Amino acid sequence: MTTSTQELAPEAWVGYFDSISPKIEGWVDRLLVNATGEAVTAGQPLLTVYSPMLVTAQEELLLAKKFAGDVSAASGDARQRADDLLASARRRLSNWDVPDSVIADIERTGVVRRTMTIRSTAGGFVLEKNVLPGQKIMPGDALYRIADLGTVWAEGEVFEQDLSNVAVGQGVRAEFQAFPAAPREGRIAYIYPTLNQETRTARVRVVLPNAGLELKPGMYATIRIAGIERRNVLTVPRSAVLSTGERSIVFVHDSSGRLLAREVAVGTSNDERIEILRGLTAGESVVSSATFLVDAESNLGTALGGMGNMPGMEMTSPPRPLPARKE
Repeated sequence: MTTSTQELAPEAWVGYFDSISPKIEGWVDRLLVNATGEAVTAGQPLLTVYSPMLVTAQEELLLAKKFAGDVSAASGDARQRADDLLASARRRLSNWDVPDSVIADIERTGVVRRTMTIRSTAGGFVLEKNVLPGQKIMPGDALYRIADLGTVWAEGEVFEQDLSNVAVGQGVRAEFQAFPAAPREGRIAYIYPTLNQETRTARVRVVLPNAGLELKPGMYATIRIAGIERRNVLTVPRSAVLSTGERSIVFVHDSSGRLLAREVAVGTSNDERIEILRGLTAGESVVSSATFLVDAESNLGTALGGMGNMPGMEMTSPPRPLPARKE
């Protein structure tokens, strides 16, 4: 049996992040968090905003509250209309993310607040700050980008022929240049549904724990995915396969002592061995290091014969051949 390992192309690392965006138009009154890299907690105030829309909505709330009090002794229909108006005024403020406690305090005190505080929706670190004091902001503007770096993602690419060995939930190992002696363990969280037509690869997302916050956004890594174990797989040493870019070739040692070039179809591989799908049978002897032929063009031509279109010459003694075997 054998297991395969897919190496993902290195990609930038990111954490789970929240984008802090207002739902109202206004002007920044004060910045309470004014630096990237600053740690924040969920619910922490980030900035205050002056918005005429909010001032008007508060005034309407207080008018609706007063009207509801004035008709409290009136008929049922009038009382119901007043209650609906009050509920609508409360709902408008709530839809703009004004906390219920603030709405209740406005009703209790009867005082309109000039500014509204925008708070962080998550704990983490400020990765981006795109706002300045006095700046006009619009609904949907990304004012802050806050990431929880306790868990990070890595995205990479898997070749099309290896996709059958990749599944959501599968364990992976991440190796970092910054921490060569400390690989990290994680899992595949998502496999993108489309394939890159040019590279014939599919993107996958890997999730890794980062309790010590050692992994930084922007780091690069090699991700190794352990494939599914398979039995009765014909393999040869990886060094036995010579890839020309268009085909894969192994050199078979026949009974007369000659080397014959054999074109093969290869499958998955790991660090040491590569699967042979077609072109070899179990027990045949192959040269364990095909690349030794590249050092001498004449030797390569002799081995390839008609395949290489080069004149035949005597072959020097190759390294000890190793048989292809089933695992």
